[in-house]
Amino acid sequence: MYKFNVFGRVMSVIRINEQWQLFKESDTSMRVRVYDVVIPSNLEAVALKQYLDDIYHELASGKYPSVERIE
Repeated sequence: MYKFNVFGRVMSVIRINEQWQLFKESDTSMRVRVYDVVIPSNLEAVALKQYLDDIYHELASGKYPSVERIE
C-alpha cells in the first residue's frame, strides 16, 4: 500500500488483482474507494505520485502545492 497527501487529503493506492485501486483515508482509519479515477494497471509504483498530482492538480494551494508520499 502506498499513502499520499493529495493536496491536503490522505489517499492510498493498493495493488489488487493486477490493478491499482485508489482510496480516500479518514482520520478514523476508514477507507472509501474512489471509483471515478482509474489508475492504469501498467503504471509503475514510482509514477503514482506524479499521476495523482496530474489528476488532482486543481486542488493545489499555497499550503499544499504538490502531492507528497506518506511513509
